[in-house]
Amino acid sequence: KALAEYLFDDESAITRIDMSEYQERHAVSRLVGAPPGYIGYEEGGQLTEAVRRKPYSVVLLDEIEKAHPDTFNILLQVLDEGRLTDNKGRLADFRNAIIIMTSNMGSDIIQENFADFDMAKREQVTEATKIEVVGLLRKTIRPEFLNRIDEIIMFTPLNREEVAEIVKLQLNGLSKMLTEQGITMTWTAEAIESITRQGFDPQFGARPLKRVIQRKVLNELSKEILSGKITTNSSILLDAFDDELVFRNK
Repeated sequence: KALAEYLFDDESAITRIDMSEYQERHAVSRLVGAPPGYIGYEEGGQLTEAVRRKPYSVVLLDEIEKAHPDTFNILLQVLDEGRLTDNKGRLADFRNAIIIMTSNMGSDIIQENFADFDMAKREQVTEATKIEVVGLLRKTIRPEFLNRIDEIIMFTPLNREEVAEIVKLQLNGLSKMLTEQGITMTWTAEAIESITRQGFDPQFGARPLKRVIQRKVLNELSKEILSGKITTNSSILLDAFDDELVFRNK
């Protein structure tokens, strides 16, 4: 969504397709639309219809490694020619779309290599790990398909400092939203540390952090507002006491 907003000034300019739904050969046709006489013919293709309606968009193909091999025949045409014809003969133009494919392939290698390493050697570990992961990709995905991909980006596990920065970004976003309601919110270093500690999980990335912020910050803040303890023109401080997050009126 952030990429769609940055590139196209519209965070809704994104189509996510779960490629695990295309593990069977008969399901692959749904990308361009079912053949005449089959259920779903009138709906058009999941991929082609999305791009026909929003040619300036991000197309996210999630967990690409789970797709049936026939799927890559369709995607090769997109990567080669920048267009794809649906089941009704209509042309979908991909030349203004950004195609991103995600994969969990090699995640165990990444976790193992970054589990306990010297930060001074981060660059060397990253480079060696990428070589391993790309090697695994080449064994699994057809070379003619990989050769048409502009860039392969490997994401390394978040460290504690990076998670703390994400916490600050999330709280800044919340603060801006509250400002629109006439509420000023600030926070202490202890609050940042508490949220970071509770949400830090190298294996699962930022997802646990998102849950912690939802439960411990957003939900509790909503209760305070609904109970009338926090009102318009309030100035509040998010703090941590005995590792519990609390809101205080300033």
